[in-house]
Amino acid sequence: MGDLGVMGICMGMDDDKCDEFTYLIAIEKPEEILDIDLVEEVIPAASWAVFEAIGPMPDAIQDVWKSIYSEWFPSTGYEHAGGPELEIYYPGNPSDKDYKSEVWIPIVKK
Repeated sequence: MGDLGVMGICMGMDDDKCDEFTYLIAIEKPEEILDIDLVEEVIPAASWAVFEAIGPMPDAIQDVWKSIYSEWFPSTGYEHAGGPELEIYYPGNPSDKDYKSEVWIPIVKK
């Protein structure tokens, strides 16, 4: 895997059906072709708001998701730009109290 570790990619969200989307478990494209069945998705360039989650999974990242939509978006001049959202899971023990992960949201100025 690349510098971003393992990623969760949330894509194909529909505003009318916000509880339905595609979730991919991903890595950055490897330089060598792997002899396994993979799907390649291109993530479009964007301006990203990056939110750090510190603590054991899944609670730490779920708390960050809640605060992004209940606190951060309503209090800033930004809105979702559409496109995939990323969860970045860095190497380490996801059960540790100091485990680091991130949520990346594509944004645009309102």
